[in-house]
Amino acid sequence: MSLIPWFRWNETSPRLSSQSPAEMVLETLMMELVGQMREAERLQWERSNTKRKVRTGVDYSWLASTPRPTYDLSPGERLQLEDVCAKIHPSYCGPTILRFRQLMVEHQPQVHEVARLFRSVLQEVLERMKQEEEVHKLTRQWSLRPRGSLALAAFKTRARISPFASDIRTISEDVERDTPPPPRTWSMPEFRAPQAD
Repeated sequence: MSLIPWFRWNETSPRLSSQSPAEMVLETLMMELVGQMREAERLQWERSNTKRKVRTGVDYSWLASTPRPTYDLSPGERLQLEDVCAKIHPSYCGPTILRFRQLMVEHQPQVHEVARLFRSVLQEVLERMKQEEEVHKLTRQWSLRPRGSLALAAFKTRARISPFASDIRTISEDVERDTPPPPRTWSMPEFRAPQAD
């Protein structure tokens, strides 16, 4: 597969305009769709010519010229696709085009199936955008959360473990316990269970 069809959309000279990023994304994605539809139609025409040549045994391809595009989107379908394209964030435009081209190469759809494949790619990208926005929102909430309560909770859990219990008795220890603690080695931490009232 040659790379020339991928660059056909760039035949006209680029024009500088004052479009918003959303309008540029919409225009870029729709141009990609139209270009892929033309390419699918050309490939379909070449496949039918190859089958005809095999069936008849005669090659008239030198006589025939490439037909003009015959398949086009209906106005309603075009508006629906433009509406979905307008929701795509500019940073996702490139990955959307790459994913669409990848699926076009993998599936090699008929001309009338290209728009449906394009819509599925757009829905996939919108879902990914939604998931990443939820993750971003959760991390923002987590970073704005007060940290004092976490430090206090961690301190309370550490306060129950005394790794270096000493043999020196204090007044509060004598009051809290009637019996002396069992002898322990210095390397073993001493765990104390909370007293039941």
